[in-house]
Amino acid sequence: MPHRDPLYRRHRFPAEIIAHAVWLYFRFPLSLRMVEDLLAARGIIVSHQTIRQWAEKFGRTFANEIRRRSSGRLGDKWYLDEAVVSIRGKKHWLWRAVDQDGFVLEVLVQSRRNAKAAKRLMRKLLKSQGRAPRVLITDKLRSYDAVRRRERIMKRFKSRRHLQRFISIHDPIANLFHIPRHDIPSSHHRELRAAAMNLWVKIARS
Repeated sequence: MPHRDPLYRRHRFPAEIIAHAVWLYFRFPLSLRMVEDLLAARGIIVSHQTIRQWAEKFGRTFANEIRRRSSGRLGDKWYLDEAVVSIRGKKHWLWRAVDQDGFVLEVLVQSRRNAKAAKRLMRKLLKSQGRAPRVLITDKLRSYDAVRRRERIMKRFKSRRHLQRFISIHDPIANLFHIPRHDIPSSHHRELRAAAMNLWVKIARS
């Protein structure tokens, strides 16, 4: 029998299928049922509930590994931004810190929009980055509209904790595949995309 990574022990589906399902869910604005349909089209029958379990278990592992690999290598010019998210009819504020290249540094969902919430994000950000920024800019972030579109599409969050769990996995994976399309030749973009996919396969151990 081929070697099976301990991460996938006691899972009957191959690592490649599990990793691909997790990649589809966090890489594109797809619901769990859409991922179920895409897999079914390839003859892979798995329920959306199982895909949810994969996303939470393996997505967290993959996101943590991406964070570890990117530690200390992101930009020193930080943009702080906020977006309003409605959860069961109640407003919540999604605070995000992004560097000058559009890579997400930290995210935090808060039920209130006040100085205490902003300070909590800054404490979390400084702890995770281990340094202070060279420049700090607020309310001028326009580089991460794609993530906001994903958040608007995914309107099934049941709680603030659910949203926080999703974005804490989603954003590191989005960072890995955040490849600028402007000012670089198409051939170089394809090389960067291939490198990102190769690293994903390594991280997912698939």
